[in-house]
Amino acid sequence: VQLQAYGGGLVQTGGSLRLSCAASGRYFSTYGLGWFRQVPGKEREFVAAIRRSGGTTYYAESVKGRFTISRENAKNMVYLQMNGLKPEDTAVYYCAAECTGYSGGACRMYNYWGQGTLVTVSS
Repeated sequence: VQLQAYGGGLVQTGGSLRLSCAASGRYFSTYGLGWFRQVPGKEREFVAAIRRSGGTTYYAESVKGRFTISRENAKNMVYLQMNGLKPEDTAVYYCAAECTGYSGGACRMYNYWGQGTLVTVSS
């Protein structure tokens, strides 16, 4: 499975961005999917996850109510709609597929990772 994340960019505080992640492979609809982010010098941080049916989602407390994860199995796509962006949301965002481990009900470990897309929120 190959994942390609895109849609990052520079946005002002309070603005919105929509990240997209395109996946290859025929088993996409069977995978749990997630988004993570990483700031240089810090550990990668869980942002959001969605179960394979798309009916159940999980969010980090820091983004709850502002970010929405969704998927489109027919197109092998997963999205992250980010509203109300803050400077602390600045990071490289990664999409991930095929859950291998759970914590707190949400999938936090994955087999496949995209290359990342940079989101910069200016104050």
